[in-house]
Amino acid sequence: MLVLEVKPIDELIEQTSNLNSLLIVGCNGCTSVMQVSGGRQAETVKNLLETVFKLKGKKFKLYALGMERQCCNRLVRNALTPYIENYDAILSLACGSGVQTVASVFEDKPVIAGCNTKFIGSHDRERSIHLEFCKACGDCLLNETGGICPVTRCAKGLLNGPCGGFSDGKCEASQWKRDCAWVLIFNRLKKFNKLDLFIKFRPPRDYRVAQSPREVLEGEAFV
Repeated sequence: MLVLEVKPIDELIEQTSNLNSLLIVGCNGCTSVMQVSGGRQAETVKNLLETVFKLKGKKFKLYALGMERQCCNRLVRNALTPYIENYDAILSLACGSGVQTVASVFEDKPVIAGCNTKFIGSHDRERSIHLEFCKACGDCLLNETGGICPVTRCAKGLLNGPCGGFSDGKCEASQWKRDCAWVLIFNRLKKFNKLDLFIKFRPPRDYRVAQSPREVLEGEAFV
């Protein structure tokens, strides 16, 4: 899932202080799992801004809602068109893709990003932490590395084994606090008797497959 964090309230105040009305839109898609960007969180942000501007003596028209997801232009158009004319701007709590989708649908309306998109991650419930597991590089190596991504989980993005800086299975880039990705890969491949993949040479990555902006036609993603 995409991991987000709400922008600091001071930044949101700065971005909205010149407005008289604001539509706050939460996204109930993949990012809502973190409970930072859904309809309930949109209501929370509304209450915060309402309180701040009330203390400043400013009248501010605010409305909050949640929608299915903001990364689909048709859903955005259908969900927000009934509200859009009544507000000066939109504050989107979606990921960066969602914010840009809303902006592309309503070109004449300012759209403010309410969150910072951090990474594609995994939720470790036992430790109450979200971990970065994927960079969406476009050329997945997981079948060769035991389901552990060296592009993301190795701090140096090495493709052919660990550097000389790991110690006791820990990575030097984290001051030997995080596990070395290549030690994890070695142990995983060893468990399944696939160490031939560990010593396989991998050429430098072809960054052309990750050249932005990328696009995929519907139907082409499945062979």
